[in-house]
Amino acid sequence: MRLHTLSSLLLSAALAAFTADSARAAASDKVVAGEATVRLLVSGSSDTNSAPVFIGGVEIALTPGWKTYWRYPGDAGIPPRFDWSGSENLSKVEVFYPAPKRIMDGSGQASIGYDDRVIFPLRIHASDPSKPVTLKLKLDFATCEKLCIPAQATPSLTFSANASAEPSLADAQKRVPEIQDVNKPRPLAILGAKVERGKEADGSDSRIIVTALARTIGKLELFAEGPDEEWTLSLPQLLKNEAGHATFAIPLQGSRLGTSGAPPRVRLTLVAGEQAIEAEIPLD
Repeated sequence: MRLHTLSSLLLSAALAAFTADSARAAASDKVVAGEATVRLLVSGSSDTNSAPVFIGGVEIALTPGWKTYWRYPGDAGIPPRFDWSGSENLSKVEVFYPAPKRIMDGSGQASIGYDDRVIFPLRIHASDPSKPVTLKLKLDFATCEKLCIPAQATPSLTFSANASAEPSLADAQKRVPEIQDVNKPRPLAILGAKVERGKEADGSDSRIIVTALARTIGKLELFAEGPDEEWTLSLPQLLKNEAGHATFAIPLQGSRLGTSGAPPRVRLTLVAGEQAIEAEIPLD
């Protein structure tokens, strides 16, 4: 009788532990890749206006002194590539990029990316949200100190809707730049962009001028992308920041331009301390 009671208690304890564990935020094992470790993080489902989605993240933790890159790496580097094709019960994954920083490499070149640790937030759409999802990621990226080392990581994770909230994912989502809403007044905003033609016949002194509202605290940085990979724009230079109004210049010399010269639109990310905003702006 005592043996039966002991067995029942052990079974109950095991079931309770299993239930508690299954309610925790799901995380994959860490995968070593170059001078970094990579893992997947997932919280439970979150209702949206369209369909239930899972909130997740790809965490890259870097060796001190090393960095990895944003979706546009700057003067040199390799942007991350996310391949989810091996996953199961998956409709699609949306990857979001936290606001990056400009990182000088000591040789005069500047890259755009992250150091220490970064989490790329995910919105995970299951084919059938009532069933478990198996995420299988093939991540191609780079870790760099003075030299850049290509790396690949293949973490995987199976989870269901009962995963609890993961605090680090909520924090990572706050670091993603807000999409600018022209109807919503804010202390940080991109006001406009125009091509300023230079005096040189070959256009080598032409540039894109960007104006911004920056009534906020923190180091001001602007990052610029063309409408697609046909354009590679030089890093913007801050010309002035007076009374909350900032002006930047993007030299066209050194930029890789499309067949039409300057791009018809530019995708701009403005960062000031912990605040960041993103907008696609037509060129005047």
